[in-house]
Amino acid sequence: MIRTILLITFIFAMVGCHTASNHSSPNNPEKLTQYVNTFLGTAPLQDSIDCGYNPPKDWRVWAGLTYPGTSLPNAMVQLSPITEWHSGAGYEYEDDVILAFTHTNKGHWNLCHIPVLPVTDGYTANDFGSKFSHENESAEPGYYQVKLDRYGINVELTSTLHCGYHKYEYPKGKPQNMILNLSKSNERVRDWNIEQEGTNVIKGFQQTGEKIYFYAETNRTIVNLETTGDGRDEVAVVSFNEAESDEPLELKLALSFVSIENAKQNLEAEIAGKSFEGVKTEASQTWENLLAKIKVEGGTEKEKELFYSSLYRSFLWPALRSDVNGDFTDATGKIVNKGFRYYTNPSLWDTYRNKLVLLGMLSPDVTADVIQSLIDKGEKTGFMPTFFHGDHAAPFISGSYLRGIQDYDIESAYQLLLNNATKEGGTRPHIAEYIEKGYISTPEVQNPHVESKAKAGVTKTLEFAYDDYAVALLAKELNKTDDYEMLMKRTSNYKNLFDPSTGLMRGRLENGDWVSDFNAEYPYYEYMYREANAWQSSFFAPHDTKGLIDLYKSEAEFEEKLDSLFSIPWNSSHIARNVSSFIGQYCHGNQPDHSFPYLYTFIGKQEKSQMYLDSIMNRFYGMGEWGNALCGMDDAGEMSAWYVFAAIGIYPYSPADAEYIVSVPIFDSVKLDLGEESQVTITKKNGGRKINDITIDGNQLDGYFVSYDQLKTGNELIILAE
Repeated sequence: MIRTILLITFIFAMVGCHTASNHSSPNNPEKLTQYVNTFLGTAPLQDSIDCGYNPPKDWRVWAGLTYPGTSLPNAMVQLSPITEWHSGAGYEYEDDVILAFTHTNKGHWNLCHIPVLPVTDGYTANDFGSKFSHENESAEPGYYQVKLDRYGINVELTSTLHCGYHKYEYPKGKPQNMILNLSKSNERVRDWNIEQEGTNVIKGFQQTGEKIYFYAETNRTIVNLETTGDGRDEVAVVSFNEAESDEPLELKLALSFVSIENAKQNLEAEIAGKSFEGVKTEASQTWENLLAKIKVEGGTEKEKELFYSSLYRSFLWPALRSDVNGDFTDATGKIVNKGFRYYTNPSLWDTYRNKLVLLGMLSPDVTADVIQSLIDKGEKTGFMPTFFHGDHAAPFISGSYLRGIQDYDIESAYQLLLNNATKEGGTRPHIAEYIEKGYISTPEVQNPHVESKAKAGVTKTLEFAYDDYAVALLAKELNKTDDYEMLMKRTSNYKNLFDPSTGLMRGRLENGDWVSDFNAEYPYYEYMYREANAWQSSFFAPHDTKGLIDLYKSEAEFEEKLDSLFSIPWNSSHIARNVSSFIGQYCHGNQPDHSFPYLYTFIGKQEKSQMYLDSIMNRFYGMGEWGNALCGMDDAGEMSAWYVFAAIGIYPYSPADAEYIVSVPIFDSVKLDLGEESQVTITKKNGGRKINDITIDGNQLDGYFVSYDQLKTGNELIILAE
């Protein structure tokens, strides 16, 4: 039965194909930006087969939560259309009304600051959005265009690191107005202000959790600035002298998280005196330079589109928060200047697995400043910050350091991470219990359901054990022997939750008994597991996979368990919004099990790992009616980075370690530019999917792992696959 299911999966993987978006057909294959579909991830999953269950009425399955607008890599500004407030990224492909263009975005139900919309007449303070159609909409890296049908206005947008550049072509003879809806964002707006300066400048701020300042210049004389409406529907309306020129109206708007004066400096430094086309060309070239750090040959046009779209999406977050002069507002609210670029926290729980490794490979200077930003924040509290769950600044920093990215205060970083691992009241909840018991207990809950509140004790235990390993690697590197030995003893704590009777990781009560109400297939948000079920959690030990396998009676028994992971059908009555798109119990729509397809490689069955990797790449990217859906949230680029690595044939199976597990690329040749005149080519030979031999510069690898140093100093990694 298992073999039959595997064969069906393999066939499905080989024939899986989805229609490419019309927005990014590669009419000029020499320009890599032409392969990028910025709409990928904006559409919903609508098919119950795709998502694994019948979505409840009016429930939009999360299938990317990305935005199509313009940004530069890791910029402060993400200028993009909004079709629905308080949705993931504000833009939902199935909508047909644009409410505004906002200047910040992440794809996580927050940000979307400084909303602007050009209008003519016939609007009110609570009704000014415009219909649009995808036929009159286009986008590419660093550029977005749409026609607002209600007003007949053609909108073009481009951007720099700190500035958005708007170009509006109003119909002749119509009033030229612009609405700033500063009472709205994807966060609660506490206060806002706008005022006019001279004849061509507006400036002000919008305050949500933090205060965002803006300074904007136009090429038209402002004839009026007024507020209209009341309460949450109050908007600012800027009116221009339409008779002044037949040229399109242009708005250059700069942001700062420090002051209006700094926003003005940002504008003057980046776009003062520049034309729209000039800024657009610069933005396009910036992306071209980044995308060109990985050049692929072979593969289908669809695969190239998915690859470069995923590579693009991997470099939009974390976002810059310091100004051109180096000023930033620190975690205490103080304005400081410390000589490095200050960034938002990465989405560590999601992206430590792969995206942050990719960031380090291609943008090591950004990575160093992101880490120094984390250190700066941690020094205010005594603990290294994290995101959402786990302590995954640990593998991010240790992996980066071991890969040679070291331009930051590593001693301070280490002490903060050690505090996380040893002191209660900081980044690791329940750390005292973890240290005492060797696991984090699960409270007894009668009839638990998806949203039952608890500690997510199984996931925390497994993740803390891995985070201990990551900190131990740093301790060893920094010659802190006692810390290294203490932490390494804790790295096998994951074994304390292995239940031999089920062959899975299971919650334990405070007294050590197993949780009795146990359903391995049922997903939880935080009861026992974090956003997963037992199957999607139980094989997480990337630092000690051999030790994990040894928990079973034999490799054959472990293989049988893995086969069950990929073959036990998902129960369609088990519905959690961000747990979607399955191969058996394996869920590619969320992060916890994203490394599990590689596990067969550890028992000498690489070809089975490859079968599932191929199936995932073919099945779960570019999905749905328009070919613009992903199988789950992109989560600040994690879903995208997974595809990038799987497609080129190397993956950071344990991101804390400076090595990669090797698989078969989908491309014949991959040229990696690792900086400092270091270039390595990954070559696939013989066209098969079962690896027979791996060599780097003629030297055969011992196993399936290649180190970062080997890639950095090598010329050619050859993967011979029959």
